[in-house]
Amino acid sequence: MTLIFAIAAAVVFGCGAYLVLTNDLVRVVAGMVLISQSAVLVVIASGLTRGDAPILPSGDKQPSDPLVQAMALTAIVIGLAVTALLLAIVARVRATLRSLEVRELARDEAEHTTAVERSLDEMYERLDPGEAGEEQ
Repeated sequence: MTLIFAIAAAVVFGCGAYLVLTNDLVRVVAGMVLISQSAVLVVIASGLTRGDAPILPSGDKQPSDPLVQAMALTAIVIGLAVTALLLAIVARVRATLRSLEVRELARDEAEHTTAVERSLDEMYERLDPGEAGEEQ
């Protein structure tokens, strides 16, 4: 049974890694969700034991560990919050920059950085034209 969980976690993680490496921000977010869920599968598989209910264990069997389910539930809730935050950031990027393609966003960011550097150089030259080249 643990082998099945391990294979499932590996497949889900592989699909998530593939999506993270794509060029679309929404797919990157979906990939991060899948990677998070594969971690939850690993946590559940690590504590997969049969035992009595921990609330009233009998003397014959070892009680099962409720910490595994609590950790998995916590990871799911935190993953949901991170997903909501990432989708809000993606929506803001889409509204501001009108694109979700990673390459286009990187190109636009490089152009913006170059323009800011040029304007700062021009501002420094206007302030003190004699000392602009000597400060290095």
